[in-house]
Amino acid sequence: MCLQGGSEQPLGTYRISHSPGYGHGFTCCGCCYSPSITAFSLPDNVTEDLHWGSYRPGLYFGLRPRLPQSLMTGLMWFRHTGLPVTDECVIYHCDGLDSYTWTIFDPRQGGVQVIKDSPNNVELTTELIKVASGQHGGSWAARVKGKPVDPAYPSRISTIFYLGLEGLGGIDLITDEDENGIDEPIEFSGTTPDLDDFTIRIALIPEVFADRLGKSHFVGLRVRPGQVWTAKEFIMQSLLKRAAPIAEQYRQAERAPDPSFILQLPDETVTASNLFAVQKFFEGEFEFDVFFETRFPIPESFAVSDREGLESFSKAITSNLLGGIGYFYGTSIVDQGFAYEWDQEDEYDYDGEDESREDQKGARLTEPRALLTATPSRSFFPRGFYWDEGFHLLHIGEWDNDLSLEILKDWINLIDENGWVAREQILGEEARSRVPPEFQTQVPSFANPPTLTMAVTAFIDRLKARNDGPSAADLGMDYAMSGAQIPLSDFTGSPQAGDAYLSHSQGLDFLRSIYAPLKRHYDWFRRTQRGQIKQYGRRARSRTEAYRWRGRSETHILTSGMDDYPRGAPHAGELHLDLISWMDAESYKEIEKAIIDNIDDLHWDEDAEMYCDVGINSDDESEHVCHKGYVSLFPFMLSLLPPDSPHLGPILDLLHDPNHLWSSYGIRSLSASHPEFGQGENYWKGPIWIQMNYMVLSSLYKTYAAVEGPYQERAMQIYEELRKNIVDNVYKEYQRTGYVWEQYDPLTGEGRRSHPFTGWTSLLIAEKY
Repeated sequence: MCLQGGSEQPLGTYRISHSPGYGHGFTCCGCCYSPSITAFSLPDNVTEDLHWGSYRPGLYFGLRPRLPQSLMTGLMWFRHTGLPVTDECVIYHCDGLDSYTWTIFDPRQGGVQVIKDSPNNVELTTELIKVASGQHGGSWAARVKGKPVDPAYPSRISTIFYLGLEGLGGIDLITDEDENGIDEPIEFSGTTPDLDDFTIRIALIPEVFADRLGKSHFVGLRVRPGQVWTAKEFIMQSLLKRAAPIAEQYRQAERAPDPSFILQLPDETVTASNLFAVQKFFEGEFEFDVFFETRFPIPESFAVSDREGLESFSKAITSNLLGGIGYFYGTSIVDQGFAYEWDQEDEYDYDGEDESREDQKGARLTEPRALLTATPSRSFFPRGFYWDEGFHLLHIGEWDNDLSLEILKDWINLIDENGWVAREQILGEEARSRVPPEFQTQVPSFANPPTLTMAVTAFIDRLKARNDGPSAADLGMDYAMSGAQIPLSDFTGSPQAGDAYLSHSQGLDFLRSIYAPLKRHYDWFRRTQRGQIKQYGRRARSRTEAYRWRGRSETHILTSGMDDYPRGAPHAGELHLDLISWMDAESYKEIEKAIIDNIDDLHWDEDAEMYCDVGINSDDESEHVCHKGYVSLFPFMLSLLPPDSPHLGPILDLLHDPNHLWSSYGIRSLSASHPEFGQGENYWKGPIWIQMNYMVLSSLYKTYAAVEGPYQERAMQIYEELRKNIVDNVYKEYQRTGYVWEQYDPLTGEGRRSHPFTGWTSLLIAEKY
């Protein structure tokens, strides 16, 4: 892509980096719908050390506090090629980095990230350390180090660190300005209502790099409210505005100035600037620090541990999950009136919701909301996904219980008065800029697997383990699925701070505070996702417990989380096995029994010896729709079958059959013998997904290999074999590629699609090694 400025003349070839993933940009590390009622707030002493963080997961290195409108920072860099100015383009390009990974990350203390950028011949290391203090979130320091990837070739890099302020307050450059650049460290002072008074200082380390202490160049810009997140665009415009006339001046000259002189910030500020950028030019190795200080000093060094093998791998992917936590604030887009044709045939009473949706057809912006959430992939999916978040919190909760509750609380606060929460949280323009328009609008009749209940149940198990009780009955909260999905090892105490809510009284207070919105959410599922039984003469012990995902298209059920997995034709009369399995409610005994009975009555196919969806054929009659794969395993994966169930044997046969689901790399999403295996989009038509394998392992480990029954020994054998296959393959691919992946090839085990994908793929090491 060409970007030209001023005289419209190209300025030379530079690769400029800003954000991981798709799109063009720098490599930067740097009538409303009514809201729900906030459920619960954790005390300040629990959240103080989580106030600041790398909460801009779509950037390679971007820091911000958990405040809707406040200070944001980012890092970007580009290479000066040393070529004279030519007719080539300034290139925006965000892909092509070899790797970027947090090798260690503690959300309360900081971490270390290594970014390998061979096209620019630079390996960057970003280190962050936080010091919680005072009443305004404490202080932090960041160190950015660079060295050539290949020392045999030049490494001439410009780095730009920027800081921008949204909302009330201000920032000032307090170092004396100079139109030729600044020799000394650059310091800013600022104030906001939430951060109070602060300073930011950017400095080289003179005793190490005394021979390359060139001038720092800067710019101060004034940008409109809500636009600081687009800082890279404003900074690029500033660079090109200065560079264009210089490029034109030397266009016909035999010798042009060095590119570091041409593509340089203009060393000027405007009145009331709220976006500042500082540029440094380096040749070879370099290192500089950024200090954010409130009231207390920052330690000068940050010890980094360097371990080998599987332990380092385990630490790295846990760190990347934690380092991918983001804070988002803004509006979302909701269309209350949209429905597919087959969903319009619903005849269930929505308690007046139908009239409300009819009155509000069309996409509308909601009121702004805030969300702290883990993200599946910083490069491809830097936002919150309901389906993913329950799995994320299983792992985060084992590492830092209270952090997981901070995130869980924010998600529960999104549940509206009807009980709905959007399956994708695309909050604000920055988040929307990373999502194609056709996927931005959320619909209040569309669900997603209720995985937050997994996180709640895991917390209850940690609370009970820490306190020797109370019982599930005392808690009155264990209403999620039977056989809770918790990490495979027993809880032995948090390895970090962050366990205040594992005390008996505070834990119970938290659970009581979230019960009402979660109950409202569960009732919303039962009311809006109900399926039909009597209309098609289906025989079942319960006349109410049957369910169907709303929001499916002809070929996809995005709401199920398994987008292109084979299903029957869309019809108001179809029933979905995975959804009824998710709806099991242990603390509502009558509902639980009715659901388990109806899973057998409606979904078991005697001829196929498997659980199936239910569809409507061309004669308008009910029939099973059977596709051997993840969907057919759901009653088993959620431990809904008793250990002596006669259906357990055929399920284990299917699971362990290499002609169908078993592979040396994990359980396939669809049978290798299925005619659609590997066809079309091939998202859920064979590839191996780690979170589904985790559910299989958990059900084996906690139920079928742990409880006496006819299949106990076989379940343990499959568990041990499967666990080894998954760990070995994901680790092998990490060593080969430097990434963990969204999914893995069902025939070769190679990583596929989004990377790094340290969301639910990090469940691989949820068991402590």
